[in-house]
Amino acid sequence: MARPKPEEVRRVAVIGTGTIGASWAAYFLSRGLEVRATDPAPDAAGRMNQFIDKAWPTLERLGLGAMADRSKISFHATPEEAVEGAEFVQENALETKEVKIPLLARIDKASPADTVVASSTSGLMMSVISRSCRRPQRFVVGHPFNPPHLIPLVEVVGGTKTAPETVDWSIAFYNAIGKRAIRINREMPGHLANRLQAAIWREAVYLVAEGVASVADIDAAIAHGPGLRWAIMGPHLTFHLGGGEGGMTNFLEHLGPAVESWWDTLGSPRLTEELRPKLIAGVADEVQGRSVAELAAERDAALIAILEALAKTRRRKRK
Repeated sequence: MARPKPEEVRRVAVIGTGTIGASWAAYFLSRGLEVRATDPAPDAAGRMNQFIDKAWPTLERLGLGAMADRSKISFHATPEEAVEGAEFVQENALETKEVKIPLLARIDKASPADTVVASSTSGLMMSVISRSCRRPQRFVVGHPFNPPHLIPLVEVVGGTKTAPETVDWSIAFYNAIGKRAIRINREMPGHLANRLQAAIWREAVYLVAEGVASVADIDAAIAHGPGLRWAIMGPHLTFHLGGGEGGMTNFLEHLGPAVESWWDTLGSPRLTEELRPKLIAGVADEVQGRSVAELAAERDAALIAILEALAKTRRRKRK
């Protein structure tokens, strides 16, 4: 089966339908794609359908694709059955090499030879997890952010044996279905966005360990400060604006030395037995009894409002 143009893909396979896989399935359906899914967990099909049912009104609110059809999904007993006839595969299995290496080899053996296979791995490198594949040139990391049916970002990076055209095709495919795909030029553990998150959280943990502020106030410092700006533009453009009319040139000249001095004092905490209870207690105090499901609902409602506001602003910009 010849590889279709990215914008002409009509049938995708979703391998693993946990939180990430079910979210991908819902999103693919909302863009008009046929989904062939599989997961070995008991009642995986039921839980996936429940997730899609819950996500569908939100996807309708954000705007369905012209061919969107909630019923264009089928569940299969094995990965081999799910990838039959698939024009693209999104793998979402457990985040361990022991699971992914043999699974990707099975997908490689069973799927059409030209079909691109993307892994949602949040930190493993494709060179490692595709090492048992006969055709590693068609494998790529396509890492979404949770929940994939809401957050546009997809990080795309190939392994050492991934063909450059596979990366190009994958970026074009994700963008064609409404995602914001970014190219990562070389492999790094954790890819790109998770490394940025880890860097921020490392300092947040250090500030807790040093007694600088409470968990709640550290979270508030981000959520009610730079986090609002980061929904609009990243750190480089944010500091470009911080330089005033002189932009980044002026920022580096006048504030660069101060930032460097702050870098020199950043911490390198370890998650010790003494520190872990402080973090757990701090989060418990911050959530004030709200469940994970309640917090996720609050997050998703806010995400929807942000996405709608950004879409409205960008439509005005294009006019």
